[in-house]
Amino acid sequence: MALLKKINNYAQTDKNSGFGTNAESYGGRFVNKNGTANIEKRGMHLLRRISWYHTMIDMPNWKFMLILFSFYIVINFIFAIIYYAIGIEHLNGIEQSQSILTQFGQAYFFSAQTFTTVGYGHISPTGFLTSALSAAEALIGLLSFAIATGLFFGRFSKPTAFLKFSHNALISPYGENKGLMIRLVPFKNTNFTDATAKITLGLSLEENGERVNKFYNLELELDRINALTLSWTLVHPITENSPLYNFTEEDFKKTHGEILVFITTFDDMFSNTVAARTSYTFDEIIYGAKFVTMYNRSKNASKTILHLDKLNQYETTNFQ
Repeated sequence: MALLKKINNYAQTDKNSGFGTNAESYGGRFVNKNGTANIEKRGMHLLRRISWYHTMIDMPNWKFMLILFSFYIVINFIFAIIYYAIGIEHLNGIEQSQSILTQFGQAYFFSAQTFTTVGYGHISPTGFLTSALSAAEALIGLLSFAIATGLFFGRFSKPTAFLKFSHNALISPYGENKGLMIRLVPFKNTNFTDATAKITLGLSLEENGERVNKFYNLELELDRINALTLSWTLVHPITENSPLYNFTEEDFKKTHGEILVFITTFDDMFSNTVAARTSYTFDEIIYGAKFVTMYNRSKNASKTILHLDKLNQYETTNFQ
């Protein structure tokens, strides 16, 4: 209640945040560190509520490659079982005197050759069932490789904001007052222009005996830059016009709050606008610290060196 009195002079400026006002029905943070919504959807069959295409596009590279290789191995194993069940004698080129394991292995590699439409010709099908099965497998193989090619293209061509945010937000000295500071940096060889930032403060407070979510737009010292080539420190001046003005270090420790960060910028490489999001809960805010400078000029003063490994580095400071 005391905290509510501290901010009751500041109107709720972001009522249409999209996160709802009923805090009792909300669990955890609003936005995950990687920018995804902290929401688990239920009440509908898994295959209907999940897009397999978006899932394959967004998953990590190692998992994507693992799924492709696993599918390739499993599908050929299934076809090899069917070939063997029909009868190994319907595959010309496989000697009947060989062991069962060797015969099955040759049936598996025949399946792989048919699936990829390589067709070395060492083994060939005879009989209607085996020939029909190999024809169906060749079709499935063509369609599978077409889908895999589309997924590869989608993953490589997807516009992505290659931006990294500092792990912590800081409450730092800013002029005669304090400021909320968050740092971000482009970490790949892309050119970003017309970058725009928006920061929203979300608070879970007790009002009239109920827990409610309140959201406030935090004004930035600079919310738009022409080119994002070096690190960019977003600064919200904590002045009398800020809902954080009366917050003490103890308030940040005791209050359930979250800083939501939204970045949009134009990527010259993709010729498209890309977006990035993240959030900082109050326990991820360091009170009384300032970021270490990330860049300096080279020894011959011909280039500016951007040290990506210094993104999260800060040093503590004392407020007067």
